[in-house]
Amino acid sequence: MGLYKLMDSSELRKKLLDFFKEKGHTIIPGAPLIPENDPTVLFTTAGMHPLVPFLLGEKHPAGKRLANVQKCIRTGDIDEVGDDVHLTFFEMLGNWSLGDYFKKEAIEWSFEFLIKWLKIPLGKLAVSCFLGDKDAPKDTESAKIWQGLGISKERIVFLPKKDNWWGPAGKTGPCGPDTEMFFWAPSDAVVPKHFDSEDKRWVEIWNDVLMGYVKNEKEEYLEAPQKNVDTGMGLERVLAVLCGYNNVYDTDLFSLIIKKIEEITEKEYKGENVKAFRIIADHLKAATFILAEGIEPSNIEQGYILRRLIRRAVRYAKQLGVKDIFSFKIAEAVIKIYKNAYPELFKNKDFVYNQLIKEEERFEETLERGLREFKSQTAGLKSKTIPGKIVFDLYQSYGFPLELTKEMAKEERLLIDEAGFNKEFQKHQDISRVGAEQKFKGGLADHSETVTKYHTATHLLLAALRQALGDHVFQKGSNITGERLRFDFSHSSKMTPEEIKKTEEIINKKIKEGLKIEQEEMSLEEAKKQGAMGVFGEKYGKKVKVYTISNFSKEICGGPHVSNTSELGKFKIIKEESSSSGVRRIKAVLK
Repeated sequence: MGLYKLMDSSELRKKLLDFFKEKGHTIIPGAPLIPENDPTVLFTTAGMHPLVPFLLGEKHPAGKRLANVQKCIRTGDIDEVGDDVHLTFFEMLGNWSLGDYFKKEAIEWSFEFLIKWLKIPLGKLAVSCFLGDKDAPKDTESAKIWQGLGISKERIVFLPKKDNWWGPAGKTGPCGPDTEMFFWAPSDAVVPKHFDSEDKRWVEIWNDVLMGYVKNEKEEYLEAPQKNVDTGMGLERVLAVLCGYNNVYDTDLFSLIIKKIEEITEKEYKGENVKAFRIIADHLKAATFILAEGIEPSNIEQGYILRRLIRRAVRYAKQLGVKDIFSFKIAEAVIKIYKNAYPELFKNKDFVYNQLIKEEERFEETLERGLREFKSQTAGLKSKTIPGKIVFDLYQSYGFPLELTKEMAKEERLLIDEAGFNKEFQKHQDISRVGAEQKFKGGLADHSETVTKYHTATHLLLAALRQALGDHVFQKGSNITGERLRFDFSHSSKMTPEEIKKTEEIINKKIKEGLKIEQEEMSLEEAKKQGAMGVFGEKYGKKVKVYTISNFSKEICGGPHVSNTSELGKFKIIKEESSSSGVRRIKAVLK
């Protein structure tokens, strides 16, 4: 039995938010899964991700103490999914201090919440702190605070940067040591006196990042002018710990989904079926959340990850004998579990179901083509072994998992060159990694001078498009790098050369006029009353920042911006194309 007999996810979310509310924190809404104005990551991967500008010193309209629940997607561990703890979609509970309290309060409050609010026995806790190196000293201050709270010396370990240091997110920016909390998970084993961080029975449940440093372009770690705290507690892991489960799939966040998979497959969730059940549950839950934000399966960026998740889930379902289209039924279970915490799922359910059905149908066709390809490639083989290159091509082009090709080879009394496949696969991963590093080399949320200019230019672009095309134009998303801006907007037809020219002229006129950009904080209601534009209506807190450019543009936005339009240079549209149904995309540069 766990520490709480009937602890469920909604209770844990509420407990954390209530606790930090009592400590003077403003509860802010979580950001969307698709990051706004951040080309460096495809998805929101942590609670701090949407708060980067405020960690860098920009003032947050909700104040210096914040807390929230943030939905996240991480795909780095996709091959680990199916074990007890790795997930693609998860929720991060967190609290922040933006230049307000620091180590003492952060650690004391973490301790108080775990011991008094979650009733975790002191004897089952251990912590790690930063060991220190040439860049920053050993974090004995945090260790002393933990000892003062009753954590024994034997239960505190000091670990190097790779374990107990966060950041910076990009090449430069705020960073610092962190202190992590661990829980002794087994109920049937005596808690060891000494904490061994290599022993997997100690489960990490919370992490306090103490951003006391800033890394500059010379790779020097300097004391930060604004010291921040950023904490993160994975909802699913902590819930499993509190309930006494040895894996995240036994919690209320998965039980209904697992039951639905049992119903569809007519198989039990046990033995050799466990891994496949978990992959189907995890991948289709993540897909449901991504789809609910309007992303469609495709071969690029977020759409590619989405396609990969759906198809991987479908492949595992086929291995369990599922023949009919089923993924939308899993999405129904996901929506049932989360509809109160995330109303956007229920609101967009029709889109979610339709896209899942369409993608499964597409995959069916691809599988058929792949089977034909398999037959033609193996028909003229001189040996009994299928070369690794062919096996990899089936994987890459037709989504055939190694296991499926192995099974088909067995039926034809053939072998496969597994080592050759692994070699091709590794080559592909290396190329992908280099590509990703190039794409994301600027690091998280680049706030350079150039990016700030492009960010401001998107405000002018939206206002100009509404003048040139009409009031039906709304922003649907943007992506900014140091080289260009990309802007998606609602409009059903291709822009004519005249409309493009008119848009450019309006913007360049406003740049020439040297208009001042003013920022004001107000309630969301007041901002709407003043006619301020905004992208994701649900993401804003009670207080918002509104940026006004003369009587031309008024938008709710987090920043950063230049102070005058004259700083922008000349605006030029380099491409106008379709983004998705009813949405156009502009790529533009400042010269």
